[in-house]
Amino acid sequence: MLDELLLRVRSHSPRILPTDQRLPEAAVLVPLTRSDEPELVLTLRASGLSTHGGEVAFPGGRRDPEDRDLIHTALREAEEEIGLPPGLVEVIGPLSPLVSRFGIRVTPYVGVVPDYVEYRANDDEIAAVFSVPLRFFCEDPREVTHRIDYERHSWYVPCYHYEGYKIWGLTAVMIVELVNLLFDAGIDLQQPPKSSVRIVKV
Repeated sequence: MLDELLLRVRSHSPRILPTDQRLPEAAVLVPLTRSDEPELVLTLRASGLSTHGGEVAFPGGRRDPEDRDLIHTALREAEEEIGLPPGLVEVIGPLSPLVSRFGIRVTPYVGVVPDYVEYRANDDEIAAVFSVPLRFFCEDPREVTHRIDYERHSWYVPCYHYEGYKIWGLTAVMIVELVNLLFDAGIDLQQPPKSSVRIVKV
């Protein structure tokens, strides 16, 4: 089943950012376990970090001058942050690039990893490594919706809670694109949710 789903990622055409700006670049790895019930591997960033401290994120970071490309950036950062050897990652393809609130262009890359990997968090950057069943997000179990205004548009981004972890912001946007792509989940980021979930402007 997983291989059939991943064909959708391989044939996916990511959105083009509607900006002419030359922005600093970063990349994240979206690790998906190879198993009957695939899980997403996420991190809780250390609270003392100057950017995104204490937030849930996929492993990743800024592109270094010596990085061959953004895939190299994502794999290098994943190894540095959670001890994931690049040789264990099957890179499938990119999702749509996004611009962070710090003005950085972030490109996510979906990669399949074995489900037996023992992750080693870099204590300077990562407080915890955890995984969430991919299907958890398919039913859109949001507890609140964040309205984010960007370039004259409003985005209605889910905020999820899973076993004490808060998953929101760019990470939630990436997850929504993935589950829409894989499962036709139909989660619309450009319209308020039809349910009575509370909307908070951030």
